[in-house]
Amino acid sequence: MSSLDVETPKSRPQSGSRKLPGGGPAVGGILAIAAIVIVAMSLRPGIVSVGPILPSIIDEFQLSHATASLLVSIPDVLMGLLALPTPWLARRFGRNPVLLTALVLLALSIFARAFSTAASELLMTTVGVGIGIAIAGALVAGFIKEYFPARAAFVTGIYATALSFGSSLSAAITGPIATNAESGWRVASGIWSIFGLFAIIAWLAVVMSERRNAVAERKQTAVMRLPIKNGKAWGIALYFACINFLFYSLLSWITSVYVEIGFSTTTAGFILATFLVIFMAANPIFGWLSKSLDRRAWLAGCGLFAMAGLVPLAVVPDLAPFLFIAVCAIGLGGAFTLAMTLPLDNTRSVEEANSWNAFVMMVAYIVAATGPLLVGRLRDLNGNFQIAMWLLVAVAALMCVLSPFLKPNISHHSD
Repeated sequence: MSSLDVETPKSRPQSGSRKLPGGGPAVGGILAIAAIVIVAMSLRPGIVSVGPILPSIIDEFQLSHATASLLVSIPDVLMGLLALPTPWLARRFGRNPVLLTALVLLALSIFARAFSTAASELLMTTVGVGIGIAIAGALVAGFIKEYFPARAAFVTGIYATALSFGSSLSAAITGPIATNAESGWRVASGIWSIFGLFAIIAWLAVVMSERRNAVAERKQTAVMRLPIKNGKAWGIALYFACINFLFYSLLSWITSVYVEIGFSTTTAGFILATFLVIFMAANPIFGWLSKSLDRRAWLAGCGLFAMAGLVPLAVVPDLAPFLFIAVCAIGLGGAFTLAMTLPLDNTRSVEEANSWNAFVMMVAYIVAATGPLLVGRLRDLNGNFQIAMWLLVAVAALMCVLSPFLKPNISHHSD
């Protein structure tokens, strides 16, 4: 174990949802889940909406592809870097004030980015977007663990589906809005601040419900160390990093790839939307199919699906794009769900699982941030995306290579 510490909640009795001293629910289950869904839907459009309008932003600001990739890489880096300090912020200032501040920052940053007049303003507002997403996302996950300890997997599935739905919706309609609106990419980008406004309202409802029920926020005091010296934890982190490297690279550049070979912005946006919709659909399917605790065969199969979809993209990108992007999405969507379960498969307690999750997210999102940047840089150097697509194929192959080493620690489940 490392000397670096993560503050996590103490274990609590397993029940359907958090209870008041008198036995009633602290926040109504429907209200809590509705708030989780609305917040989740607001957490990805600030990143996803960049993809369909990236060619327009590059043209207007005369950006290199490497610089433009920072509009996606910056939020990724912040999601990794803020995975550790966010629990401390919640403990120091309270979960609800910090989460609401993050949502306000997210909404204002998305809105302000639409009025950028220089590349520096684009990047600074994107920093605000990334901070808002990173902090809000981490705190919603903690809220789920606290209020739904016995149904955390089920509620987390709802949360993940809402994340994907917000992503798919923004990918599908950002392009058409940009094409038909007089202000082009600006209104198509800024309109997603409305989701942030809805999220703020939803979480204020949670806050008011807690106050009506006189619920005090529970202090987080237990300390667990990050598994930096654990080889299995590194394997899981790298596998998850590969998934996110591919996901955010495709999110950033798939629209540009197809626009460059002659597809319209609207069609390219629908290709991206197809990727996100199939990714969302694959999340629960592979979780249901993987019955055994040893998920290595499924993890390898997901890597093969991702490769099967990416190789045609590297060789003949205009060949059945909707089909092959869907094949890739099946692999990445399934791998995402399975990889999220791996820390649980290898740990004994909630606290230990939380520390592994924090470590995995930190490594994965920091590595993933290099994906859009490398793809953009290779595009600048070569004048097209072909070499960059072969890089993505190699990362998918690495998923297959890592899979045999991800056997769960069965001893943790034999008690």
